[in-house]
Amino acid sequence: MKILIAPDSFKGTLTANEVCEIIGQAFADTIKNAEITKLPAADGGEGLCACLQEIIGGETVEAEVCGVFGEKMTAEYLMLSDKTAVIETASCAGLPLAGKNKNPEKATTFGVGELTVHAVNNGAKRILLGLGGSATNDCGFGMASALGYVFTDENGDAFIPTGETLHKVNHIVKPENPIEISITAACDVENELYGENGAAYVFAPQKGADEEMVKRLDNGLCHAAEIIKQDLNIDVAETKGSGAAGGMGAGALAFMKAELKKGIDILLDAADFNKKADDADLIITGEGRLDFQSVNGKVISGIAKRAARKNKTVIAICGSRGESAEKIMSLGVSRLYFSSDAPKPFDEIAKTCREDLYNVSCRAAKDFLEISE
Repeated sequence: MKILIAPDSFKGTLTANEVCEIIGQAFADTIKNAEITKLPAADGGEGLCACLQEIIGGETVEAEVCGVFGEKMTAEYLMLSDKTAVIETASCAGLPLAGKNKNPEKATTFGVGELTVHAVNNGAKRILLGLGGSATNDCGFGMASALGYVFTDENGDAFIPTGETLHKVNHIVKPENPIEISITAACDVENELYGENGAAYVFAPQKGADEEMVKRLDNGLCHAAEIIKQDLNIDVAETKGSGAAGGMGAGALAFMKAELKKGIDILLDAADFNKKADDADLIITGEGRLDFQSVNGKVISGIAKRAARKNKTVIAICGSRGESAEKIMSLGVSRLYFSSDAPKPFDEIAKTCREDLYNVSCRAAKDFLEISE
């Protein structure tokens, strides 16, 4: 019996590799003749570098850059053998880095721009930029500032915009020496930049925004789109994925001339997933919290869609159940399993997450064994 395990990380508790190991152990303990293949996955958020390094190698490079609120920190990116630099927005602008002080009005993507410059100076010929998992809502204006773009207010004074001050940008001045290498932005969502389905309304609440802040942030993103169109002649407003990472999708389009692609598809192609799926009797995927967002560009949706084309059985083993989690079943997932059905404080989840995941994976394995016999 051949089983392919391809989950995302369980953010904040378990890496994708750890999830693979725990689920794999549970199935090996339960199904004695199981032949298990592990494929840790990522959709553009945290874990993209680790997953690609697991699949195709590469060298980890460190750089000192600005963190979420401008503090100095050491971040990493991955340099592949073909001189593609893989950079995660989450490495220096990620939500976990904000700790208990989450505030998308103050958070910046400046460090992402610094990592990009470092990679180019280090010989990168192309860049793969993962957009997921940010604490920010600055439309990538912080990143652009590090790349040499200058933003001025109505008085002509230059400043580095954050989510709080996007509305003050009156003019964008292009850099004299722009970065001109090929850049692909790996996106984990399809949301537009602003509006009810935009970055602020959908994602800012989990980054610490209350209802009034969400409205301010959304207005800032709307203004940012207008200024980008005015000064750069690029319309980012309704592009799918432009709302990723607090508008970093739009920023990547506008300031990097990046191509937006689904991160999960990039990784699955690199891992030759289609061939691995051909041999599988069961495909297991999952993520930390399964909810209505999971059907649009996340790991679990990418796995499910590809498996469905091959008429493969897919189950999802996840950490917790969120709003409208069952929507994922429309993509071909046959069963859902959760480590925890009841909401728990994060600190409590972290204490037992490994044991809980192992136990629910054993239950899933027993169910599959009964169905197969």
